[in-house]
Parts: sequence; structure tokens; C-alpha cells
Amino acid sequence: MIKELRVATVEDLPEIIKIYNEAIADGIATADSKAVTIESKLDWFYSHDEQRPILVKEYHGRIIAWISLQPFYANLFAYRYSARINIYIDKNFQGKKLGQQFLSEALERALDYDIKTLLALIFADNLASLKLFKKLGFKEWGNLNGIANIGDLDKDLLLLGLRIKE
Repeated sequence: MIKELRVATVEDLPEIIKIYNEAIADGIATADSKAVTIESKLDWFYSHDEQRPILVKEYHGRIIAWISLQPFYANLFAYRYSARINIYIDKNFQGKKLGQQFLSEALERALDYDIKTLLALIFADNLASLKLFKKLGFKEWGNLNGIANIGDLDKDLLLLGLRIKE
């Protein structure tokens, strides 16, 4: 049974990292090129709080997806109502339309987190993620041409945005 999104705990970090490392290996969803460790992501984990949490989705007690909301320019007061959103789904659960359900739930929750604008940074060749975010109302706000180099390929990074509250 798939449960509602819930706020992640540090005990969830090994499964969060497992899913993230799968994405690194795929080379399409993140600019990280080497697998990360739990220890290397502890500061990242603890940088999230009740207004910018990491949310997880469970299936039979196992985490199958996670979504992070993190500050956009954390140290600048002017951006306090903006957040960056990331979603990662276990490779065994991709392509089953779960991403839309999970992201929709996260968008609903974001309304309670004092967020007005959500931003997503997605590689132009990550067609599944682009389709997902655009289906839920995100618009392309910018294109950073060739900004990332992964596996000797220059990749465009698209900035997608969604205003969720005025």
C-alpha cells in the first residue's frame, strides 16, 4: 500500500541516498557524477526544516520516492518565498504515473510552507521530468545553454517555474 507523503527522518537517509545514487548512475537527472554517501549528505539533510522539508513516499514500508524543497538562495531575504523542488523515484517505480501523484501532493503541501514560487532545474534531455512538471503547470522560465558537462557532453539546464500563491 502506498502511503501519503510524510516528512523524512534521518533514518530514511539510506533509502533516499539509494534512490539518488540510482539517478546518478542514469546520468540524466542530476549533475552529480559519483555516488554519494550518507555521511556526505548529512549536512544537506539537516539543512531542511519544517518550511523546506524532504518528503518521502512509502510502499510496504520501503521508500520509493522523495521530494525535497529547499531554499532558493537561502541567505537572501528577498527569496524567502521561493523554493527549489526536486523529485526522485526508485527506478522500479518509474513510468507508472506515480510521479504525477507524488508531485501533486507535494504542490498541495507547499501551500502550507510559506512558498509562493517553486523552481525546478531540469536537464533538457530529461524528457520524462520535463513532461511531468509541465503537466502540473510549470512553465519554462529559462535555458542555461551547455552549462553542465556530463560524460563529455555539454547539457542544457532548463529553469521551470510555478507561482503557487500570490
